[in-house]
Amino acid sequence: MRSKILAAALFAAPIILTTAGSAFAGYSVQTVLDPTGNNFINLLGINDSGKVAGFDNQGFTLTLPNTFTAVNFPGATITQVTAINNAGSVAGIYTDAAGNNHGFTEIGGVFKTVDNPASTVFNQALGINNANNTVGYYAPTVAGSTNQIAYSQSGGVFTDINARLPSNVNSQAVGINSVNAIVGFFQPTTTTSIGFLDAAGKITQIDPLGSAFTQALGINGLGEIVGVYTDAAGVQHGYIDNNGVFTTFDPAGSTSTTINGVNNLGQIVGFYSTANGATVGFVGSPVPEPTAPIAIALGGLLAVRLTRRSKPA
Repeated sequence: MRSKILAAALFAAPIILTTAGSAFAGYSVQTVLDPTGNNFINLLGINDSGKVAGFDNQGFTLTLPNTFTAVNFPGATITQVTAINNAGSVAGIYTDAAGNNHGFTEIGGVFKTVDNPASTVFNQALGINNANNTVGYYAPTVAGSTNQIAYSQSGGVFTDINARLPSNVNSQAVGINSVNAIVGFFQPTTTTSIGFLDAAGKITQIDPLGSAFTQALGINGLGEIVGVYTDAAGVQHGYIDNNGVFTTFDPAGSTSTTINGVNNLGQIVGFYSTANGATVGFVGSPVPEPTAPIAIALGGLLAVRLTRRSKPA
């Protein structure tokens, strides 16, 4: 059952716009604080109406600017909403009374467990598209196994994505768009991570800046991809991949940034850590490119640092 919870507080600050040789100059950013006061919130998906999926101490959807609706799988001890499609259907994760993790969907108000038959103890549904196809990963129910295996699911039929990937110790499928293009990441070793795009079974590796740690976490219908990478100093940044042009994205005040979702309007959602240990959600909306470098103060917006780089050859 869904119920309303408290509205979040919003920050207000200026955004700086500068020309950068692309269709837009940057992003206006609305930050979303945890309405429960625990200083922890994750925004994970956004649909074309601007409705957001996420979790704090429970799963929720968010109608901007600050109307939250709780989404909790019946009987679950913990629920996390990880993705939302244009019809408002969601995918996510719940924990049962025995401590086992399950994937789920809520479509038309009906909750359904989505578990790969190869596992009875650990499943996560991380993405859903407009056809209600989902992606995620599972840990096999095999004694001593800790591997994570990426899959896609359509009509109750599960497809092993991990089998298409290079040799790895773990893999996760995280985002799926309207033409069933899938993004995620795999770990060649326990300390490295590489993003991937699976387009009709063809795998493309995504590693925008030669990082030892890159994850592709979301994709829209235009093929724009978002995710995270870690730099040489060990700092985690968000990135946007727009047809091979990579933009580093860090909201002002962030010490670590994750971009988890992107819609067809180019709006992005994610979360970042601050120096005082809080985890803050954000929604970024593209700002059109001005004719000359200018600075504009806009209420309800935060500055972001953007660095654009072309994909390495």
